[in-house]
Amino acid sequence: MTDLESFRSETRAWLEANCAGEMRKPIRSEADICWGGRNWTFQSDAQKRWLEVMAERGWTVPDWPKDYGGGGLSVAEARVLKEEMQRIGARPPLTSFGISMLGPALLKFGTEDHKKHYLPQIARGEIRWCQGYSEPGAGSDLAGLQTKAEDKGDHWLVNGQKVWTSYADKADWIFCLVRTSTESKQGGISFLLFDMETPGVSTKPILLISGSSPFCETFFDDVKVPKDQIVGEVSKGWDVAKYLLGHEREMISGMGLGMGGSLGAATKPQDPMLRAEIAAFDVDALAFAAMSERFAAMSKAGEAHPASPSMMKYAGTELNKRRNELAMAAGGSEALEWEGQTGATAKTWLRSKGNSIEGGTSEIQLNIVAKHILGLPGA
Repeated sequence: MTDLESFRSETRAWLEANCAGEMRKPIRSEADICWGGRNWTFQSDAQKRWLEVMAERGWTVPDWPKDYGGGGLSVAEARVLKEEMQRIGARPPLTSFGISMLGPALLKFGTEDHKKHYLPQIARGEIRWCQGYSEPGAGSDLAGLQTKAEDKGDHWLVNGQKVWTSYADKADWIFCLVRTSTESKQGGISFLLFDMETPGVSTKPILLISGSSPFCETFFDDVKVPKDQIVGEVSKGWDVAKYLLGHEREMISGMGLGMGGSLGAATKPQDPMLRAEIAAFDVDALAFAAMSERFAAMSKAGEAHPASPSMMKYAGTELNKRRNELAMAAGGSEALEWEGQTGATAKTWLRSKGNSIEGGTSEIQLNIVAKHILGLPGA
């Protein structure tokens, strides 16, 4: 038996012993997703226990170094863990912007103090983050942001506004792009971390057509932030921002994978033309899953093209919109119900429309792919 086979055997046995049956059920609602953070209320003892035992092994972030709360697993071992969790239908123990976005940026650009302070808290689900990127006047021009951080000697004084800040009203901390210089559009941006309970920070939910409100407007009025909360160099945060944006797009592309399983098996429509469309979708979804595995392996090996996240983001979000369109079609008039469990179909369908806007519109992703992957000339 090889070392990897032994690891698989041990992992399988450990998961069987520690993943409760309740944590093997499909995710049906927001409450089934564990976000963690200082204000998080666990849905059940099983959800709490699942996070605790996985965090203890470092398996909430299996490929992070052990020194920072991770599992220290190799690429191959992390893939085995993922496969074994999928085999038993185990839910992710923790969903976190700290894991999917900020963590990778801190590992690359953070000081040792930043890494030792924040990464273990992220891995244990003790701190929940939101992202302060988009602004009302900047649109898709992220570098056009106007939120200012003035150097006041012993602290930064932040003033401005962000918009579409996902879960800002529930987050503990924010990673935020601020302008520390006006000499250069991209060169004057810094990457700042601060507590959402700092005086001067306020949020206002934005109600979506789906009836939910994960997004917020976020306001900063004379917010004092310690000087050492800058990640990377002052006015050189654009590099950090772009690196994190690649991870955000990779995260959003995962929507193309859905909850796993066949759409055809889940819907079972009677119309033969619709069945054919769903069958074609299932084939494309399997192809996307294979592409995602390949991209993940290349990314971890440092072999992925810098523009690959844009390609993945475009393909994944458009696939997710298609999935929801077909689910609505297969559901017929019942899919139009708004209240109760059945209403989730219509609400999820409406919410999926935003997938091709958040993290950069599909048009922006196509422009990036055209320029940097296909080498096409600009307009």
